[in-house]
Amino acid sequence: MDSKKTVGFIGVGVMGNPIASHLLANGCEVLVYDRSDAAVAAMTQAGAKALPSVAAVADAAAIVFTSLPSPAVFSDVLLGQGGLAGGKAVKIVVDLSTVGSRATRHAGSVLLEHGIDLVDAPVSGGAAGAKAGTLAVMVAGREAAVAEVQPLLECFGKLFHVGPQAGQAQLLKLLNNMLSSTAFAITAEAFVAGVRGGLDPQVMMSAINAGSGRSGASQDKFMKQVLPRSFDFGFPVGSVCKDIGLAIEECEALGVPMWIGNTVRQLWNFAGRQDGMQRDMTELVRSIEDWSQGAR
Repeated sequence: MDSKKTVGFIGVGVMGNPIASHLLANGCEVLVYDRSDAAVAAMTQAGAKALPSVAAVADAAAIVFTSLPSPAVFSDVLLGQGGLAGGKAVKIVVDLSTVGSRATRHAGSVLLEHGIDLVDAPVSGGAAGAKAGTLAVMVAGREAAVAEVQPLLECFGKLFHVGPQAGQAQLLKLLNNMLSSTAFAITAEAFVAGVRGGLDPQVMMSAINAGSGRSGASQDKFMKQVLPRSFDFGFPVGSVCKDIGLAIEECEALGVPMWIGNTVRQLWNFAGRQDGMQRDMTELVRSIEDWSQGAR
């Protein structure tokens, strides 16, 4: 990689911070912007340079990464007034967010009219994977643009080339997240039932993980965040609700009936409304424990 390569990075929160840090560690000059002063300060302490606006980043870097929380923020940053579409320097936008294929396809089309490629590159692996540089990076976009940014993406994860159109990686990411949140929800119900039935939690999860009921939820989140009761995976319930909602909408638009998906969406939304959207997703176990207190 060119050790003098300059890249922009907009959105340096829970996921953006460690990803941008990997770019710094691999010799990039990283120009950052975030609405949070604290998030920007953490990056400048790590060696990044702070710029005052999205427009300033777009005027200074040919490649700009975005890691944003919602489709609305994504659309505003890329296409709104002072957004990336009007940048003087930017030629490739690499979006790491989970915002759905429809918003991504629209943004990609508008950016292309301005001579800017959108590389659709959502990531999976959570904050721990971002810090370790072991994310799964699902990539879609025009071949030349993807090839140019591939060395940068490889700084923080393993690439999976999905297709030539921005939006294709979004669909895959949403399907992945829907499977992940579904697995966690049903494992949480089974876990609480087992404990109420007198099973030892450690023995129960060890047996499940050695058998056919195992999943990423049981092997990772339950062993690291639920059994120790730390509940600190680093992904809020509200983000689960956003992602699974987008996934259901995409699947239904493709004509797929979503009986299980809709039920799981209702469960997560109910937990968020009852106990707080900002709680860690692994605290769904606590919600189910509370709801089960009246059972006999």
